[in-house]
Amino acid sequence: MNATMKKQPSTLMVVIAFATVYLVWGSTYFFIQRAVHDIPPFIMGAIRFFIAGILLMGWCIYKREKLFSAHQFKVALITGVLLLFVGNGAVIWAEQNIPSSLAAVLVSAAPLWFVLLDAPKWKENFSSRATIIGLLIGFAGVILLFSERVSLALSSHGNTTQVAGLIVLVVGSMCWAGGSLYSKYNGSGAAIVNTMWQMLAAAAAFGISSLVTNEWKGFQWQAVSTGAWLAVLYLITMGSLAGYSAYVWLLQVRPATQVSTYAYVNPVVAVLLGVFFAGEHMSLLQLSGLAVILTSVLLINLAKQRKEKQQVAKQRLEIKAA
Repeated sequence: MNATMKKQPSTLMVVIAFATVYLVWGSTYFFIQRAVHDIPPFIMGAIRFFIAGILLMGWCIYKREKLFSAHQFKVALITGVLLLFVGNGAVIWAEQNIPSSLAAVLVSAAPLWFVLLDAPKWKENFSSRATIIGLLIGFAGVILLFSERVSLALSSHGNTTQVAGLIVLVVGSMCWAGGSLYSKYNGSGAAIVNTMWQMLAAAAAFGISSLVTNEWKGFQWQAVSTGAWLAVLYLITMGSLAGYSAYVWLLQVRPATQVSTYAYVNPVVAVLLGVFFAGEHMSLLQLSGLAVILTSVLLINLAKQRKEKQQVAKQRLEIKAA
């Protein structure tokens, strides 16, 4: 009875949150690369998440949210390190040497890791043929979209740093999926408070890493271009405050596998930004990949919607029978 009485989020809020994660996060690859052009990666991550976390703390205080709970802090600390420091940090570090669109394709493997790591949902996920087919089609579409770029990166001379970047991105993608699932099953309290602590935990990890790697040596604030600072500002406001907050909220109200479909749309947005703002050319093969990716997202969402409608109908029948 409690499950049926639980307040469900409005469809409009879910749509807005998905649109934010789909579109805004797709653009962050573009802006991350512009930021790390002038700012060392760990310093940039520390600045981004510290400012975003402090702003969220101010908002939480204003809203009189309960800021500290031992369990909530522990979960947020672990989640923040896995998602933001390792997961997002892998993207920040790799984009020093890898094109933003290529970074997006590696991160797009996240939905596969969601299915493989989500043990409580194994029975449901692996029994849904539409979900499995959708995930495989989506990953195939991303590979199709960027096959030329991946092949070039792996076959070009002097690509040791690029190969290292690819490996780091795969590890980061796994940690992102694992951290998301850990947050979903262990998180408690207000989503905005969880987000705040996750960002501050990541900021601390980035700050420590910047000291260990000696990034501050030779770094000059005045040498950073206006474009790089604007990119950081966008990452703070849109990428962290809007995008990440929407993502954490979605993990609480929607299935993790469905939320993970953002990884199929993000590369599309990254490519379009490259075409319009970086002079990149899209071939017929890449356009075909775009179509396949969007089809996979639709297939996964339709499968989940059918499953949820069946569950709601079953609950209503049980209530009437009682």
